[in-house]
Amino acid sequence: MKYRSVFDIIGPVMIGPSSSHTAGAARIGRVARNLFNKEPKWARISFYGSFAKTHKGHGTDVAIVGGLLDFDTFDERIKESLDIARKKNMDITFQEEEAVPEHPNTVKITVGDDADELELVGISIGGGKIEIIELNEFKLRLSGHNPAILVVHDDRFGAIANVSNVLAKHQINIGQMEVSRKEKGKMALMTIEVDVNLEEEVIDEISKLPHITKVARIVD
Repeated sequence: MKYRSVFDIIGPVMIGPSSSHTAGAARIGRVARNLFNKEPKWARISFYGSFAKTHKGHGTDVAIVGGLLDFDTFDERIKESLDIARKKNMDITFQEEEAVPEHPNTVKITVGDDADELELVGISIGGGKIEIIELNEFKLRLSGHNPAILVVHDDRFGAIANVSNVLAKHQINIGQMEVSRKEKGKMALMTIEVDVNLEEEVIDEISKLPHITKVARIVD
């Protein structure tokens, strides 16, 4: 079970008809935006499973673009997100994929600009809760039970210890942590689940550490 109370099932305060298809989708889009660390100039959004069949009727497309624009789940502007993105000259394309995913509410988001590009795969597990299962081809294992941070960093000595020390200084307990890298000395990723939602000051402090590239949080 991924739900701890009735409030997890009811879901968050949100815009849209479905917590899984709108609130969860908005959160996935916002995580992509936070990891990209700026507003993208373009986005390629691929829907799988149930998302592919119902994304228009349930507002999943609108919600994801709202997340890419940094709108929270309750932001009224989500309803106008496609028009807002168009006015900002953000190039958005949607694709309905036929491949059968492990989870029915799966979306792949690729965002970029003239300098950078990022690819993320997320699933909406219900009640507005999400899991990020892939980032730039890194396989992730987020349980969905707790708040989490994703830390993209250079594979350098001391990077993991520095992040852990910041969390310890703020008396934040780590429930689960996974570290992966593609190649020695290149890009690496920390996936850290914690017991409480992190304040902005903690995220900022981690972001300023040596060898840290990007930090994004997934709130409970």
